[in-house]
Amino acid sequence: MKGTLYLIPTVLAEATAAQVLPAQVAARVADLTYFLVENARTARRFIKSVAPQHVIEELAITVIDKDSPESDIKAALKLVTAGQDAGIISEAGCPGVADPGAEIVRLGHQLGIRVVPLVGPSSLLLALMGSGMNGQSFAFHGYLPIEKAPRAAAIKNLERLALTQHQTQLFIETPYRNMPLLEDLLTQLSPGTRLCIAANLTAPDEYVRTDTVAGWKGKLPQIHKQPAVFLIGR
Repeated sequence: MKGTLYLIPTVLAEATAAQVLPAQVAARVADLTYFLVENARTARRFIKSVAPQHVIEELAITVIDKDSPESDIKAALKLVTAGQDAGIISEAGCPGVADPGAEIVRLGHQLGIRVVPLVGPSSLLLALMGSGMNGQSFAFHGYLPIEKAPRAAAIKNLERLALTQHQTQLFIETPYRNMPLLEDLLTQLSPGTRLCIAANLTAPDEYVRTDTVAGWKGKLPQIHKQPAVFLIGR
């Protein structure tokens, strides 16, 4: 029989496992000895924090990140097709959502491997929940362009989608570029468009606030180098 791929959610903020992860996650991590991970260092730290009985050096840990070719993923899945269960661990949050783990899952399905997603925190869903924007229709766009002109065009397009389709638009930015992005949003968006900023989700200093663009001016939070999700809506 083939093994099973378990999608193991991790914490969004340090030292929050007890508050945000169900006992099922720690129990499954304790049972597994083979892991496909986005980042080896953070994965080892997470595994040790929820399953301290593991001897990390005795575990099989294979890195599958955004640069991994399909051949590497297929090679990593050979043990699973041979009967070995494996856990997929993202750098933060839920694997497979805005995460290279999705490619592992895609190939797993093609190979007839059972896939089991476990419950845990997703920054995108938490931000949507806390935004007060439309949760019936929404889209996640990942990172916006870095260059000024393409970014301005992308922001205008997201605003158009939000207003004409009543669809909440979600996106993220590299944390050290958060503040320039916010300035661009206030410049490009119409005063009445609603903007939500959700930063440090699940952490003690969590910040979630929705206001109109006009309402945000002069009141932007200082979220430099803080993980954040941005939402545009009606």
